[in-house]
Amino acid sequence: MRPPTQSPITRRAVLQAAAALCMPFARAQDQPIFSTDVKVVNVLATVRNKAGELVGSLNKEDFSLSEDGRPQTIRYFARDTDLPLTVGLMVDTSGSQQRVLDAERGASMRFLDHVVRENKDRVFLMQFDSAVRVRQDLTSSVGKLEDALAYVDTETESQLRIQHGGGTLLYDAVVRASNDIMKKQTGRKALIVLTDGVDFGSYGALQDAVDAAQRADAMVYSILYSDPAAYGIFGGGGGDRVLRRMSGETGGGFFEVSKKQTVDRIFDVIEQELRNQYSLGYVSDKPVGISEFRAIQFTAAQKGLVVQARRQYWAQSGN
Repeated sequence: MRPPTQSPITRRAVLQAAAALCMPFARAQDQPIFSTDVKVVNVLATVRNKAGELVGSLNKEDFSLSEDGRPQTIRYFARDTDLPLTVGLMVDTSGSQQRVLDAERGASMRFLDHVVRENKDRVFLMQFDSAVRVRQDLTSSVGKLEDALAYVDTETESQLRIQHGGGTLLYDAVVRASNDIMKKQTGRKALIVLTDGVDFGSYGALQDAVDAAQRADAMVYSILYSDPAAYGIFGGGGGDRVLRRMSGETGGGFFEVSKKQTVDRIFDVIEQELRNQYSLGYVSDKPVGISEFRAIQFTAAQKGLVVQARRQYWAQSGN
């Protein structure tokens, strides 16, 4: 009995299958391909020259990156100006901000009009004083955000009596925004905080706020807007130190309102930064054994350039 005749396409099928197995390796030379179990560390960076001007023409080779002092290979690189954006607009409504609140509301509305692209970007609105309240959940509707802004105001005397006096829960607000909202989002994330930087009454500390923002991969852009007359002989309480640290460690920016630097102008600068960022990704050479913070050192090869990026990230263990 003759054996069954083999199909003439058997050899071809084998060759095609072999070629298919090789294709991912060929493509990997052109573009990194990450499996779902590989942790890609994403870093957003803003670069400025000595004059403070944004620099947006650099390439991957113009940067060096290390983790805990160990050089890392940048596997993904893009000059992104159009990525979807998630923003948390956080307004200090404690008593010390009463006389600057109208200016903050007006500048915030104009910022939202310029920045938010409906059906692409999303924003939530939060106010904090002796309590933390979300005035508007994440939305792409500028109309909803502007309606909610109209209700952002300082506490009434009756509210202060209920709360047994005033307070400014700055740290708790950043922790809540990071843990409850930003941590669940993907892509570019920024918290914009308008405050005098004084915290009074938070359960958490400054480090708790920084850690929460870093775990959520959220940049903190802080705008120091203070009314010196609100503190009398006691002064402002060193809010600039707090805000500089919060922004510096998360890769955001610190700004202070003055006669020369209005809150509107500051919002313009933040808008420019958010639209002109470098997006980089790398896979750590050290597997994650335990959950921990790892330091990131990110620099530009060209002298005179200042790189603004987060200083560490949260390496989450799967165990």
